[in-house]
Amino acid sequence: MSSETSNEMNVFDVMYNCRAMRRLDSKEVPQETLTKLVDAANQAPSGSNMQNGRWIIATDPAVRQKLADLNRQGVEAYIQPDTSVAEGLPHQSAGKRQRMLDSVLWQMEHMHEIPALVIACLEYGQKVSDADAQRGGGSIWPGVQNLLLAARAHGLGAAPTTLGLQNQDAVRSVLNMPDTMAALCLIPVGYPLGKFGTVTRKPVGEILRFNTWDA
Repeated sequence: MSSETSNEMNVFDVMYNCRAMRRLDSKEVPQETLTKLVDAANQAPSGSNMQNGRWIIATDPAVRQKLADLNRQGVEAYIQPDTSVAEGLPHQSAGKRQRMLDSVLWQMEHMHEIPALVIACLEYGQKVSDADAQRGGGSIWPGVQNLLLAARAHGLGAAPTTLGLQNQDAVRSVLNMPDTMAALCLIPVGYPLGKFGTVTRKPVGEILRFNTWDA
């Protein structure tokens, strides 16, 4: 049996091989598996143990199309005016950044075909403005990471995005959410069209210090 199977991957295997996967197959993901992902997300801690995370999984084609339209608006606003040249960084070449941008554009064009769009939300208990939602959204991100790791362990690809959630009123309308909730992260989930592999990150010696930053 392959070491890629979920029952043979330990937590470090999953973390070190959890690439952002944006190119996903349109093949349906079983509802039971999707429920397991959210159950894993629900195990994450939340501020004051409020457990106010809420999760919506959009599988209906009409709902996915509406979310894809909002994502297109967000992506186009983010990448304008130039989508053809990605400048390199010290830790990532221009070529690799261009491939990343290409995958974002692929996801934009095909999001309506991706079988499951998971929307991570928070319930605030009172009407919440967009600004307040962003400031108070820290409780959802541990759950998002749990979901990404659980997806990887099940052989599913995923990558979080916030670009399609800029207009909260529009998102609430699509998802029939009350004004006491905010959608903070959109995670397309499906079977990957590419291959999993180790992630490329800066060496820990470059990003870690003990006690103070400057010795």
